[in-house]
Amino acid sequence: MTPHAETLPKIIATLAAGMLFGFGLSLSTMIQPEVVLGFLHFQDFGLMLVMGGAVGVVLVAYKIVPRLLSKPFLDSHFHAHPSFWNRDTLVGSALFGIGWGLCGVCPGPAIAALGVGNVDLLWALGGMAAGALVQGLRAK
Repeated sequence: MTPHAETLPKIIATLAAGMLFGFGLSLSTMIQPEVVLGFLHFQDFGLMLVMGGAVGVVLVAYKIVPRLLSKPFLDSHFHAHPSFWNRDTLVGSALFGIGWGLCGVCPGPAIAALGVGNVDLLWALGGMAAGALVQGLRAK
C-alpha cells in the first residue's frame, strides 16, 4: 500500500472523530460559556454527566481496548502515553483552571462554538494562543 493510501483512512477517521467531538460538545451545551460557568458555580450539574461519560470512554479506549485488540485499526501498534508531573505542569494547570473559571471557555468547546457563530470566543482563543506562545518562548 502506498503512503498516500495509508494516510487517507487516517485523515477520514480524524475528520470523523473531530466532527463527532464537536457535535458532542455542541449537543451537551459545553460551547456556551454561561452553561460552563453555571457548572463551575455549582448551579448546574449537567456537565458532570458529560465529563463522566468522557472519562468512561477514555478508560475503555486506553485501558481495555489494547487488551482486546492486537493492534489498532489504523496503526501498527498501540502507543504509550506517558505523563510527567513537574512544577510547570502544576503551574500550567492552575493557570488553565483560573482562565477557565473566569470566562467559562475551554479550547475544544471554543473552537466548536465558532461553528455555531459565536465569534466573541475568538478573543478567548487569541488569549490561549498568546499564552501558549509565551510559554513556548519561555521554555526555550
